[in-house]
Amino acid sequence: MMQHNVSIQARFRPEMLERVLRVVRHRGFQVCAMNMTPMANAENINIELTVASQRPVDLLSSQLRKLMDVACVEIQQHTSQQIRANA
Repeated sequence: MMQHNVSIQARFRPEMLERVLRVVRHRGFQVCAMNMTPMANAENINIELTVASQRPVDLLSSQLRKLMDVACVEIQQHTSQQIRANA
């Protein structure tokens, strides 16, 4: 699977993180890591996601940009790593 780092800047709303995670799941991506931090003005947040999928990350980023209160979505890097489930 390909891993992608996605940076999202959005307005801080209680439901914002839930919306982002729902879009990630519906588009067929798996969350590998996540970090959310408030920005300097405390009205906005920065969400850093590492996601994995065989699908093109553009499918995810275009849907995230459509979410209400999302100001910016950036794909920071592409890495190729094998994700294995522990049996």
